[in-house]
This record gives sequence, structure tokens and C-alpha cells, in this order.
Amino acid sequence: MNDLPGHGRFDYVPIRGRPVYDWPNGRRLAVYIGLNLEHFAFGEGLGAELAPGGPQPDVLNYGWRDYGNRVGAWRMLDMFDGLDMACSTLVNASLYSYCPELVQAFSARGDEILGHGRTNSERQGVMDEAGEARLIAETTDVITRAEGKRPDGWLGPWISESRATPDLLAEAGYSYVLDWCMDDQPVWMKTRAGRILAVPYPQEINDIPAIVARRAGASEFADMIVDNFDEMREQADDGPLVMGIALHPYIVGQPFRLRQLRRALAHIAACRDDIWLTRAGDIAAHCRSLPEGMVP
Repeated sequence: MNDLPGHGRFDYVPIRGRPVYDWPNGRRLAVYIGLNLEHFAFGEGLGAELAPGGPQPDVLNYGWRDYGNRVGAWRMLDMFDGLDMACSTLVNASLYSYCPELVQAFSARGDEILGHGRTNSERQGVMDEAGEARLIAETTDVITRAEGKRPDGWLGPWISESRATPDLLAEAGYSYVLDWCMDDQPVWMKTRAGRILAVPYPQEINDIPAIVARRAGASEFADMIVDNFDEMREQADDGPLVMGIALHPYIVGQPFRLRQLRRALAHIAACRDDIWLTRAGDIAAHCRSLPEGMVP
């Protein structure tokens, strides 16, 4: 039988039998929060929906999404401060002109700022290569000018990639990408400009698929986080693992969901002496420091 078409970016390497390494201080489970700060066009483009959208301008869903930037993200910032938890903040570059004080508030905490496209009203994967390269360059330039340093990591808006995306990211100087959700450990990916690291990013412990798509309740989503954490803590006895928690302020920043989320994150924070509570960029940097062959 002929082989099915593949991507050629990495080989199949099962989790069992891989080299074993530790995170800093001998920890085996790394946990990070991927906080999506997103901006949407009014009256056009893509966007998650609280309810089926009507004709544009779709004020209901636009307002729901904007609540995250006006209210939800600020309430979440207070929660992260109270729990002493850092974030990997995935930023639409258009936020720097729309509400720069929001991004600055997270940057001032020492949170990592990653590229997340210009806006989540568009998908990069449907663009031609020149257009996609321009999107990456524009996003990178805006973040670099605002933050004083270029972002190391990237998550595509809507986790959208073309066949050239890893190549374009590596050529633009990115060292890791969160788009690929196929593993619980970081994995090296091949590109035409060398290699780029795929750091695990969740699609199950992620409020959009769980709450918007599958309609999980606030307490159910919190329980998912707790159960995933407790199970991975045990699994990590066999080798290093990464648990990401993907959050969107317009969803979990709603007060009734925020209360349940705080419960779940407090459970994790109470175990900070036994895990590595960190940022995605720190995970990538640690992997780059390991001897060749440790990371598949």
C-alpha cells in the first residue's frame, strides 16, 4: 500500500522509550498558562460565537468577545497576581493600537509575549506565501517595537498553518511554535531554515473547544484542568511532560467561570514545590540547552 501524504516535519517517536530528562530542580511536570489576548474586526471576519450570529454587524458576538479585553482579562490579571502565576501571553498585534495598556499590564508582570498574528479575524493558512510572510513580519515588528525585544514563540490565529508556516517562522527568527498539538513533550520540527521546536499546546484543556464547542459548564471545565493535572503528575514519573492551559478572557473571564477557574488554578499553585510552574518560552529554552538527542 502506498504511504499516505505526510508533512515531513518530524518522525513518529512513541512516548514510551524516549530519553528521560528533568526540568529545572529535578521536576518532571512543567505547567504553563497560554493566555490568548485577541482583537476582532467589527462587522467582518472570523470570531467565536456565543450564539449563532446574525447579519453583520453582529453586535452580540462582537460585544461578547470585546468583554474579554475590557473586563475579563483585567479580572484574570488580578487572579494571576493573587496566585503568583506567570503567563505566556499570546497577543494579536492589533491590540497595541486598540488597547495597549492591556498588553502592557501583562508585560509589566514579566509575562512572556508571543506572536499570535495581527487579529483573530483572519487565518494565515489560507494566504499565499508572500502574504503569510508579511503577516508574520508585521506582527513581529509591532511586538518588537512595543516590548523592546522580539518574540521567540508563535501561535497562529485559529491555529491556522499553510504548508510553509514552520519554514516562514524559522526564517523570521522564531525558535518555537505552539500550533502542533500532537504530543506531551516538546518535539523538534524540520524546516528549510533549520529546525524549530514544537512546544505542546492543548486542544482539550482549552476553553474554546471545551466550552464554546462542546458546551462544558464552568465547574466541568475546572474539573478537567484538575483531573488532567493530577493524572499528568503521576504520568511524569516516567519522564518529563508539559501541561498547557489555554484560556481566553472573553470566555473564562466571565465571573461565574472565573470563580471555578480560580479553584482549579489554586489546586495547581498549591503543588508548585513539586512541579515547574513556568512559561512556554522557558520550556523551549530549557530544551535547547539539553544534549543533542534528548528531545525527539
